[in-house]
Amino acid sequence: MAMNITFQIGALAGTPIQAAESITSASTGSDSSAAAAAAAWKTPIPSIRCKIIKPEMIEQKSQPTSPCRSPILSGSNGIRPDLSVACRAFATDTLEFMTLDESKAAEEEKMYKEGKTEKEKGVPVYVMMPLDSVTMGNTLNRKKAMNASLQALKSAGVEGLMVDVWWGLVERDAPGVYNWGGYTELLEMAKRHGLKVQAVMSFHQCGGNVGDSCTIPLPKWAVEEIDKDQDLAYTDQWGRRNYEYISLGCDTLPVLKGRTPVQCYSDFMRAFRDNFKHLLGDTIVEIQVGMGPAGELRYPSYPEQNGTWRFPGIGAFQCYDKYMLSSLKAAAEAAGKPEWGSTGPTDAGEYNNWPEDTQFFRKEGGGWTSPYGEFFLAWYSQMLLDHGERILSSAKATFENIGVKISVKIAGIHWHYGTRSHAPELTAGYYNTRFRDGYLPIARMLARHGAIFNFTCIEMRDHEQPQDALCAPEKLVRQVALATREAGIPLAGENALPRYDEYAHEQILQASSLNIDGSSDDKEMCAFTYLRMNPHLFQPDNWRRFVAFVKKMKEGKSADRCWEEVEREAEHFVHVSRPLVQEAAVALMH
Repeated sequence: MAMNITFQIGALAGTPIQAAESITSASTGSDSSAAAAAAAWKTPIPSIRCKIIKPEMIEQKSQPTSPCRSPILSGSNGIRPDLSVACRAFATDTLEFMTLDESKAAEEEKMYKEGKTEKEKGVPVYVMMPLDSVTMGNTLNRKKAMNASLQALKSAGVEGLMVDVWWGLVERDAPGVYNWGGYTELLEMAKRHGLKVQAVMSFHQCGGNVGDSCTIPLPKWAVEEIDKDQDLAYTDQWGRRNYEYISLGCDTLPVLKGRTPVQCYSDFMRAFRDNFKHLLGDTIVEIQVGMGPAGELRYPSYPEQNGTWRFPGIGAFQCYDKYMLSSLKAAAEAAGKPEWGSTGPTDAGEYNNWPEDTQFFRKEGGGWTSPYGEFFLAWYSQMLLDHGERILSSAKATFENIGVKISVKIAGIHWHYGTRSHAPELTAGYYNTRFRDGYLPIARMLARHGAIFNFTCIEMRDHEQPQDALCAPEKLVRQVALATREAGIPLAGENALPRYDEYAHEQILQASSLNIDGSSDDKEMCAFTYLRMNPHLFQPDNWRRFVAFVKKMKEGKSADRCWEEVEREAEHFVHVSRPLVQEAAVALMH
């Protein structure tokens, strides 16, 4: 007997969710096609005038223990078996209940935001898939639950999915031998449901950072080479090696069984293009190119594995492998200061220090303002920019003229942003201080390759963060928005924490509107990616708020309707579709 929907959704994160009541059959007069659910959005409702009154209550806050730690959510509020939170029939393996009206789907189909005309409004919402959507055996994980969930996401008006395509899975066993099995299943499933895909070329290890629900190492043949030459791994001043991502210091050296790391990344992207060329530009609309740990263009300066770093520590420079030190030495000699080339700063403290604990980062007379400090930080950040240039050049050549966008993710390092030195940004490779804009050079580098600037922490508000750490995510987002506007490139966003509350949704709506200087122009973020699909998202209250959020994002900044009206539509939509979802759930049980 097949599992019911409750357990399928719970299986997405490997966590069964207990049903609160038994499933009952749908009423005999209910609709029997998913088109009824889609039509629910079209159902006329009375014109509503409403006044928004914010409740006098304590707002839900992000957990202050980490920049990317999920709030602890109660597991007692399980999903009801009728799954009123879903908005369309969940599909069986034979797709018996997936009778989506194709003409209606075609009408609702939208081009990727950057392909829209200037008159079209709204920010399309994508949803990140579970990290382990594809198994270590290269098969699609939890196939039936995945199918049901994609159907629900599509019914909610979601534009598409973000999928990590792991280098460590696809090219795991031997250089140049690619196994796309699980990804073929997943991408074809997305196409069946009319969902677009942002494919992430994930050249980093999964595991070791908060939010990593599984472990996927780099390809074993690459790890073998790192074991032989540990300087291929990023290294701090105390000799700790980091296996999350191969050091950019050896980008152009043939250290991986005769190929350079950049050649390996290039070959992987070409193989992806050739294998999925029939989906590129239609289903696959964006390629996000992994550039470092967590897929972000940065150094692994704040590794949480083994408790090395804890929020809000300043992190540590990662330039002590022999390849990085060789580059530093050459740069110092070229600057006429060979004595600067033997090591990085020795007075920059440790991972969990605060700026004023160190001589290098302190606001008064800190080494970061000295001639040596300026030289080192310029070299360190330029190495990161050069790394981005090399990989983007390859990505642009690989995916040019086939209808896909290219994007790069930049980390939202918002802690100690209110200090002069911005120490955590500096150790990560972003030369951003009170006196220097570190994001404009990144934006201009992306602009040279026509890439999208994808930025995190969009849902955060300044007052939710620890005030003693001078966190300022809103100010940081504004700085990045200004940099992308000056560079003339699109800005996309992600939330750093899984958040389901209206306060986070409102902050995302505000940030995505790009009203950074009170202007009333038509500019908006080109896309927003919601972190992440999991059982909590499908809980009734969370799902209702999410459906309303997606609706509001799609309406864009010109919409003048209030939250209450949109949420009332969402509730009506969920209510109308409930019998249909019950019918599908009962069928899946048998």
